Amino acid sequence: MTTTTLTSFDKLRESVVGLHQQVPLLDGSFRTYINFDNAASTPPLGGVLEKVNAFMEWYSSVHRGSGFKSQISTSAFEEARRIIGDFVGARPAEHVVIFGKNASEAINKLAFRLSLNPQDVVLVSLMEHHSNDLPWRARAQVEHIEVDALGQLDETDFEARLARLAGRVKLVAITGASNVTGFLPDIHRLAVKAHQAGAQILVDCAQLAPHRRVDMLPLNNPAHLDYVALSAHKMYAPFGTGVLVGRRDTFEQGEPEYRGGGTIKIVTPTTVDWSSPPEKEEAGSPNVVGAVAMAAAIKFMQSIGMAAIADHEAELTAYALEKLAGLPRIEIYGDAVPGNSRNRLGVIPFNIAGFSHYLVAAILSAEWGIGVRNGCFCAHPYLLHLMGIAEAEAEKVRQNILNNDRREMPGMVRVSFGIYNTREEIDVLAQALSRIAAGNYAGKYYQDKESGEFRPEGWSFDPREYFDL
Repeated sequence: MTTTTLTSFDKLRESVVGLHQQVPLLDGSFRTYINFDNAASTPPLGGVLEKVNAFMEWYSSVHRGSGFKSQISTSAFEEARRIIGDFVGARPAEHVVIFGKNASEAINKLAFRLSLNPQDVVLVSLMEHHSNDLPWRARAQVEHIEVDALGQLDETDFEARLARLAGRVKLVAITGASNVTGFLPDIHRLAVKAHQAGAQILVDCAQLAPHRRVDMLPLNNPAHLDYVALSAHKMYAPFGTGVLVGRRDTFEQGEPEYRGGGTIKIVTPTTVDWSSPPEKEEAGSPNVVGAVAMAAAIKFMQSIGMAAIADHEAELTAYALEKLAGLPRIEIYGDAVPGNSRNRLGVIPFNIAGFSHYLVAAILSAEWGIGVRNGCFCAHPYLLHLMGIAEAEAEKVRQNILNNDRREMPGMVRVSFGIYNTREEIDVLAQALSRIAAGNYAGKYYQDKESGEFRPEGWSFDPREYFDL
């Protein structure tokens, strides 16, 4: 990285809200929190918070408001729409940018708005987040594209399914990046194959967009993406919004799933004439603040440069893989080769042999002030595959969970990097894992049956001491 880039990253790191927050540890001391749970949610950037606070002086209702503040808010809302569309290469004549709660709602909206019948097929991969699997099960027949032992998409299986189901596949719904292994499928190559088979393609970019440039491409390009879904809370703007960007011709047809204020041109006692998209798709008062925050975060990331972000996170990932490989009893899932770090995201799932993933996460939090994610990461089928769990064992686990017993639920520990993380933080993680693997931890932990989580005996805190409404 150039000196300018490094300076920019230093500035960015210091702008992260809560970066220097101290948290209590089991031994009574305090330590600066280390956040390695960015794949779940990222912290807000200071510049985003400042922009939101400045906007609040002008916050008002949007659209159809003649008041001065309403005009300012409407302008900001529509400017945010334009910024987000530009970020993914949307073209106003071909695409529409639709705001919602999050990426999950965006995908559910598309599942409702696409013309599907029960005989149609939607191809999803085995690595999908539940949000890009379950909505399709309710609308069509879902088939899962296989993955290999490392959790990478089996494109041969993908091609075979397209051929076998010729004429029936209406959509390929694929993640742009796995939230479990960080695997990056070649989405544009998949798009070409999908279009050749007469299908459209949705790319769930919730995990991809904060780390790599996304370009939908024009519709006359065979490699174009028909739809993408984004979520602001993974993009340093956790103010509660998500976006579906998709083909304008899809949303010009049919009726919206949510109906109400803002969706219509005119209503009589017996007739309804719908607005054009995106207004037709955004019932009720929108989350204007969330849209402004998301756009502000995008502008900040663009000022750093998506290529520079990718380079920084690839260096962190390679360094972390090297450190973890040198530790005893650590099993890494997915591609663990440091030299391949530029071809994946900074998402590393692992286990320590002989330790519950619940326990490892609890010790990291209580004794080291390190935040990670553990469990199945809303991708149960993918986890079962990666861990080699047989169907009979999986069914036993399922029955235990249905009986409110999660103590033996299989899972992993996941560390995931953001643009502000450092090598020094990875060093602390490696030191912590080395001590845990050696059985060198201070607390005595008990496990809650219903949640499966471990908690240290004799230690608790009142969250209201740190934040209270």
